[in-house]
Amino acid sequence: MAFRKRRDALRSILSGSSCIHPGSVYDATSIRIARDLGFAVGMFGGSVASLAVLGDPDITLITLTELAEQMRRMSRAADLPVLVDADHGYGNALNVRRTVQELEAAGAAGLTIEDTLLPQAFGEAKPQLISLEEGVGKMKGALDGRGDPSLVIIARTGAASITSLDDAIKRAKAYEATGVDALFFTGIKSHAELEAIAAATTLPIVLGGAPEDMSALDYLGGQRVRIALQGHAPFAAATQAVYDTLKALRDGASPKSLKGLASSELTGRVMRDAEMKQRSADFLGLKNLG
Repeated sequence: MAFRKRRDALRSILSGSSCIHPGSVYDATSIRIARDLGFAVGMFGGSVASLAVLGDPDITLITLTELAEQMRRMSRAADLPVLVDADHGYGNALNVRRTVQELEAAGAAGLTIEDTLLPQAFGEAKPQLISLEEGVGKMKGALDGRGDPSLVIIARTGAASITSLDDAIKRAKAYEATGVDALFFTGIKSHAELEAIAAATTLPIVLGGAPEDMSALDYLGGQRVRIALQGHAPFAAATQAVYDTLKALRDGASPKSLKGLASSELTGRVMRDAEMKQRSADFLGLKNLG
């Protein structure tokens, strides 16, 4: 399989004994930067996918085709293993099955399927969950759609903040029984909640949105958390930088007077990737592309 090495690397992280932070990636440039900085895994979040591809907030407007195509672009740009937030799998269990097939072909190292009711129901201000039975069906559909056994499939639930901790544990145990590779929890607010989840389950844990006082990697690793998300600050910072730069240019600033433009060392390195230059030279029979 073309992407087996990346998927094995993600599995190695999940089967290890320590917790790491992923690099938040969303396009070909960001994944190359994360790879160059030494991140072991990238996280392609649904919210940044919608913003990067559509310029829209995370309200379930992005389609599977658009998500998979963006993942394909990133896979081509760098060999960093990427865990993809596949939201609700874009429909029912059969849609989940296809979601897995498309993201596997696009080069994802792993993906998450959640039990949130999406799109949000009409007239409902708060998030809702699908039934436990439907959630189990989605996880089974995801596993059935997997062609490469090394692809990592992670069951995700936000029940801890939507219904109750007991419901989150009940759902996690049911999803674990389907044969998924790991469990993803959002909405965990305390050490006691995380410890209860760790005691009731056996699979590796991915944690999203934990409070600041639960950020110690040693502690998280001891609770079987293998990946702890840190949000998507890189996209926010990049957007602010684009705004500031465009505003300065619109106000009459000279490009050469602005820091962080195409003349910067970092951007120049990305734009003039040495490996790509050498490949181009080899193909064209040139000694130096200049």
